Amino acid sequence: MSLPKVIAQVVLTGAQIFGRAFADAYKQAAANAARQSASASGGPQRGPANADGSTNVTDDLTFKTGLTLDEAANILNLKKEPLPTQDEVLARYETMFKQNDPEKGGSWYLQAKVFRARERFDLELAEALKVSNPNVEPPAGGDAGAGPKA
Repeated sequence: MSLPKVIAQVVLTGAQIFGRAFADAYKQAAANAARQSASASGGPQRGPANADGSTNVTDDLTFKTGLTLDEAANILNLKKEPLPTQDEVLARYETMFKQNDPEKGGSWYLQAKVFRARERFDLELAEALKVSNPNVEPPAGGDAGAGPKA
């Protein structure tokens, strides 16, 4: 094979590789731009809506707390069925929150997860109360929106 032919093949192969890489990078950049504009216009997108345009209450609670009920139950070591009482959730929360105190060698991250798990159960219990007694206002969640104490 002659040298000019080898050089031409190397240049063509390199151009193909760079061309594909450029096309893939452009597709990824376009997808990121679309995702950013969607989140800027309406915040992060929730899951698919029901046929009537409404979203599932469970999906809304998951979106709000960042935890599914299964994750919250695992974190607090509670069973999700039947739904535990407010006292059971609070007792487990206080125990786990104190165990993960950063001043006692615990982790702020785990403390935050414990707090979010309690918050999820509080929301689930409030929703269950609202479904069972539509005329009764659910109790305020105490400091549910305040975040974990540092």
